[in-house]
Amino acid sequence: MKTRPVYIIGGVRTPFVKSLTKYSKVTTQDLMTTALQALVTKMKLENKIIGDVALGAVINSSVNWDLARECVLGTNLDPHTPAYTLQRACGTSLEATWQIALKIASNQMNCGIAGGVDTNSDLPILISRSLTQKLLGLREAKSVIDKIKILASLRPSDFKLQYPSVVEPRTHLSMGEHCEKMVKEWQISRQAQDELALKSHQNGVNAYQQGFYNDLVIEFMGLQRDGILRADTSLEKLAKLPPAFDFSGQGSLTAGNSSPLTDGAAAVFLASEEYAEKNNHPLLARFVDAEVAAVDFVHGEGLLMAPTIAVSELLKRNKLTLQDFDFYEIHEAFAGQVLCTLKAWESADYCKKVLQRDAALGAIDRSKLNIKGGSVALGHPFAATGARIIASLAKMLREKGRGRGLISICTAGGMGVTAILEAV
Repeated sequence: MKTRPVYIIGGVRTPFVKSLTKYSKVTTQDLMTTALQALVTKMKLENKIIGDVALGAVINSSVNWDLARECVLGTNLDPHTPAYTLQRACGTSLEATWQIALKIASNQMNCGIAGGVDTNSDLPILISRSLTQKLLGLREAKSVIDKIKILASLRPSDFKLQYPSVVEPRTHLSMGEHCEKMVKEWQISRQAQDELALKSHQNGVNAYQQGFYNDLVIEFMGLQRDGILRADTSLEKLAKLPPAFDFSGQGSLTAGNSSPLTDGAAAVFLASEEYAEKNNHPLLARFVDAEVAAVDFVHGEGLLMAPTIAVSELLKRNKLTLQDFDFYEIHEAFAGQVLCTLKAWESADYCKKVLQRDAALGAIDRSKLNIKGGSVALGHPFAATGARIIASLAKMLREKGRGRGLISICTAGGMGVTAILEAV
């Protein structure tokens, strides 16, 4: 199948805010539709048919089974635009971008939109399985006596509600608890985590002050910037925060060096060079390649270490070294996760045993890491983070005028999704 280059030509997002605050009454669908419509307006796509739209959410309700299509129908896109919903945990919108890029690259369409949304303020609260079965039985019961028997069988325990939680079903540990294991294994200090978190906030604040986000973050519900970002934080303030996951006295992950539960949505627009030229859209960056990997965290491997493998394979295929990048966008699920990843790449033993390499990948230039702020500071609406990173990195490459950027996102389920963007 003949292929061609694919380009990022636009992207927007809502401000990201702490869950159960400013967007507490906004539904998942409405939040995603807001970002999608903003992209439609920005790219002048009103009444146009787009090749395909791929959107996703991690914390989603069965009511939103056709989320992407409903969001499209809520915008000014031509209603003949198709859409589909997908999910790969925190890598959802990077996965969506990857899929849209492949369709454009293979000449199956000329343009497409990828995005993601999550809002812990719109949680799908479930009833117990036992109550579900009894209610279904009640609906199917033919006689009054059968209905009475089912009603009589109801117990208080049947009415216990089930709330979604970010816990691995096979280990019953939260992502934070898994990351605590990782930082202990890799001997990552609390101070190092706090220092990375502080830098994330400083970079994010500087980016806003420089106007970098002016055309990337839309105004929504009176907000024009991310609500989690702190200009007044310091190492002293971060050091005073108590552990958030390990309360044994050995914990080092805190609310300050971990990404918070966040509400937000983001979307990016991709196209072929021919489409962009025809519609007078500048080419921001080329979507070069992507890779996904997984680890056996159930049997002891670090839950959030899969990006180390995905990046290694991505580098091999593209004949690049880890140092061949001008920007590194490593998702900060936790500052500790980023530091474990960097230390693993610097370990000759790890690279030999796990990555099947002859030598260590080596260190990166930290001054090129998350230079416009990372997830600890900006926030992490699970499925929106990939699109947030892609839009920002594409703009950074456009402004620099040369070079390439590496994206690395860890996810629940022990997976990692990575990608390479390149300046045009």
